[in-house]
Amino acid sequence: MPKIFFATDLHGSETCWRKFINAAKFYDCDTLICGGDMTGKAIVPIVQENGRFTYTLGGEEQTVPKEQVAEVEAHVRRKGYYPLQMTVDRLHELDKDPTERARTFQQVMLEGVERWMNMATEKLAGTKVRCFASPGNDDEFQVDDVIRQAKAVELAEGRVVDIDGFSMISTGWSNPTPWNTYREESEEKLAERIDSMAKLVSDPTRAIFNLHCPPYQSGLDEAPAIDADLKLLHGGRALRPVGSTAVKEAIQRYQPVLSLHGHIHESKGAVKIGKTLSINPGSAYEEGMLMAAIINLDAKKGIKTYQLVNG
Repeated sequence: MPKIFFATDLHGSETCWRKFINAAKFYDCDTLICGGDMTGKAIVPIVQENGRFTYTLGGEEQTVPKEQVAEVEAHVRRKGYYPLQMTVDRLHELDKDPTERARTFQQVMLEGVERWMNMATEKLAGTKVRCFASPGNDDEFQVDDVIRQAKAVELAEGRVVDIDGFSMISTGWSNPTPWNTYREESEEKLAERIDSMAKLVSDPTRAIFNLHCPPYQSGLDEAPAIDADLKLLHGGRALRPVGSTAVKEAIQRYQPVLSLHGHIHESKGAVKIGKTLSINPGSAYEEGMLMAAIINLDAKKGIKTYQLVNG
């Protein structure tokens, strides 16, 4: 029976991705599932001038010799950003041209995803481990094509896949957010998307719903409240539920044995919704910490054991 390792919201942190693909051997898991929001959000220019290289990370500008650039690039990737060496003229060009800046980011980001896919191939080739990835609302659509071409990672989005007798459906789409991200839609459209897959599952008691957005008012969807200007209310101490009613209704209707979620980094937890165990392992990618869930499934018992882990 499958032993699943689930992590989500890595947001470009290469440290977290390395830990994710190493988890199969470390925890003796046969199934790896990477939930949505795989990619990073920005390039960190490493600007060459007069034989020195200058970059800014965390608001701090630093200048290093050429011999330290590889170390800087690794550090930037650990933080979830994309390092890119460039000249001063190239930096000014990107500052002035939003279209070229967006094109350059997409190119570097997709190269980063391909890099991750190659790392997975090196680690998982020759093993029986299955690795699934389902891009999230923050991930551009071109990410799917890179995953499709991977040798050791399977694209889960929009499909029903069999995991040792359990049927898994997956989507990284979310209900609307204040940030107008790539994959978000109305609750009605999201409900249709989920239902189009769920109705193909013959036995919901042996189903896994891998849905990036957590169910509304489940305790897995509490995010810091913000105002109309996207500023935190009460210093970030005020929380409000921002999950999806479509996801909650789908869980209540179909009662899968397990539902896996992310999206809201602060809402780590596991709850029961009827007969369904719903999990959001949370995310601390910016610290290089991988937060995850390990679930043992059993043909008779359904959920045999589960554990939230981090490291």
